[in-house]
Amino acid sequence: MTPLIAVTCRLLDKVDAGDGFRQDLLASPRTYIDALHRAGAVEAAMLAVPIDGTAARARLERVDGLVLTGGPDVDPSRYGQSPHPETYGVSAVRDHFEEALALAALEVGMPVLAICRGIQVLNVALGGSLVQHLPDITSQVHRPGARHAVDVTPGSRIHAALGTERAIGLSWHHQAIDRLGAGLVVTGRADDGTVEAVELEGPVDGAPWVVGVQWHPEDTAAEDPIQQRLIDAFVGQAARWGARIRT
Repeated sequence: MTPLIAVTCRLLDKVDAGDGFRQDLLASPRTYIDALHRAGAVEAAMLAVPIDGTAARARLERVDGLVLTGGPDVDPSRYGQSPHPETYGVSAVRDHFEEALALAALEVGMPVLAICRGIQVLNVALGGSLVQHLPDITSQVHRPGARHAVDVTPGSRIHAALGTERAIGLSWHHQAIDRLGAGLVVTGRADDGTVEAVELEGPVDGAPWVVGVQWHPEDTAAEDPIQQRLIDAFVGQAARWGARIRT
């Protein structure tokens, strides 16, 4: 069966969709969806709503994998800090919803690909913290729309997916992981030391396939086969997981 992938989305308030009416719209950049389609999956859009763990598990019962997408900043209060002056776009509902989904996916062993904001949500959900504004500590590679090298750990899940120890990622962020969340290991860094990839501890062939990346593989996957391989690997894991739990 074609893998069905949950994709977290943004709610855009009172947008003119071109028909003359202003209405709330559920949105996701098309690059996520196109990359999933190329990998042989289809998407299930997830609207952020108030939710608890039981409801989060119910949301995931009919899907085979979870993509935590990019977007605005995670509320710093969720990791015990006051907001930096550059903090923007905070949504308590979206933060809580996506953290609940992430923890529910981990609980059942579902494959997860966490991208940009997604890696931050995953880290915070597991008790980690964030660097709130990277330009305060580094200016080497992290600028909106910048492409930069990422060194990945040999033998890691992301290394197996990308097929290389050094990839070129496209960044659209001003935050990154600081204190690592429980159960995560760093498996990729930029040249300035910024954490660019994490995954769950445990044997590659045993622990659930949960990978987070700080860059946006979906944005260059159409032209860069290495980045598409990451999406392909995730969808392949989702297909195998879904087939196993449904038999």
